[in-house]
Amino acid sequence: MERNQTSVTEFILLGFPLDTKTQMLLFGLFSLFYVLTLLGNGVILGLISLDSRLHTPMYFFLSHLAIVDMAYACSMVPQMLVNLLSPAKPVSFAGCITQTFLFLSFAHTECLLLVVMSYDRYVAICHPLRYSVIMSWRVCITLAVTSWVFGVLLALVHLLLLLPLPFCGPQQVNHFFCEIIAVLKLACADTHINETMVLAGAVSVLVGPFSSIVVSYIHILCAILKIRSGEGRQKAFSTCSSHLCVFGLFYGIAIIMYVGPRHGDSKEGKKYLLLFHSLFNPMLNPLIYSLRNREVKAALKRMLHKERS
Repeated sequence: MERNQTSVTEFILLGFPLDTKTQMLLFGLFSLFYVLTLLGNGVILGLISLDSRLHTPMYFFLSHLAIVDMAYACSMVPQMLVNLLSPAKPVSFAGCITQTFLFLSFAHTECLLLVVMSYDRYVAICHPLRYSVIMSWRVCITLAVTSWVFGVLLALVHLLLLLPLPFCGPQQVNHFFCEIIAVLKLACADTHINETMVLAGAVSVLVGPFSSIVVSYIHILCAILKIRSGEGRQKAFSTCSSHLCVFGLFYGIAIIMYVGPRHGDSKEGKKYLLLFHSLFNPMLNPLIYSLRNREVKAALKRMLHKERS
């Protein structure tokens, strides 16, 4: 097995079957999106760090989400850009496995952070008088660290199951990055256990948390409807709407990708869906939070005013 594994030392990412002119156009477009992702999340992170009014649990978790989105994009977009410039350029076995591990780590961590953020909103709206006690800084730090640790550990389980597999046949990965399902298809052994673990992991970080977030927002909606003041209801809705948009985009696409059916003509469609998930989601998150959140917009105005002064 060990001898067979070393027989394949590199992989070729097939990416998207397009002509050279289209690939150059996509390279420029995706490069712009990548820069906007880093810039947008960097601005959110900078505002939260520098503005003391945003030093609250909600924005503490948002800063972690911004870090994850930047890392998530960095783990796959550069390789995709290289692949657009040089479609036949191989990726080393170690580099491919590392990319798979990083992608899974950041994806799992973002899933768990979104659950933590929904819990924070639930406590803020349903138990406002006890909010400062329940969401103390010690609790917030514990929840954030737990999200990172569990995200990395779950990815490590997939990595430890993937490394012993022999790769002795085809080298072409039918994807634009080393996605775990696409890599498993190249193994020269039975991958039933690996695929079962991928499904089990998806259920544990997608279906379970998705259900808990839905239940949280049902309670939040009931609590908001009980607020007599129209201004109070509007403020409560505004604090939750940004998280709902991010949650819907991330979980909706991820569930289709890893919990939905894996046969038929849906494979190519899922590849394009994952492109949106990995490229546009991290770029849209800061836009959603900045455009729909009054406090973030106010912090940005204060920061710009300071710079002009």
